[in-house]
Amino acid sequence: MAISSAFEREGLDRARSVAEDLLDSTYAYGLAPVLFKPTMASGAHTFRPSRRGALSYFVGHDPDFPLDRGFGLMGWRHVASESSHHLIEGKLALWMGWMILTNKAVETTKVDKTFGYMRDAAGNLRIVLHHSSLPYQPEGSGPDPAATLAPIGATR
Repeated sequence: MAISSAFEREGLDRARSVAEDLLDSTYAYGLAPVLFKPTMASGAHTFRPSRRGALSYFVGHDPDFPLDRGFGLMGWRHVASESSHHLIEGKLALWMGWMILTNKAVETTKVDKTFGYMRDAAGNLRIVLHHSSLPYQPEGSGPDPAATLAPIGATR
């Protein structure tokens, strides 16, 4: 939501700065391997083991990741989570469930999520696993869950 808000109020450079702060404060890039599979990534760039790849997913506009539309630029206004299960074992914590995102048109998208966390040297939780996907929809079973995932106000 903070990336979307910064983009709408102050433009792409500010949104990129907010996304960089988010990555640096919550993910383990530079500290440990990060297993990141974004919701809407495919082909050679399905998985994002690098900070640069994650940044591109959130704000787009990187020629090395031409399919990225900027997930963080999509006008998100609210996010809620529904837990399915969690596991805490030693230094590793895992969570899976759903994230329900609402955009400024008050359209919601429910996304399947799995997160894995480890503590850094200062004791802060850092994301080391982030898997996201749209729920499976058998043919003819209802609306496409990706229908609300079009960028709002984003340009390339």
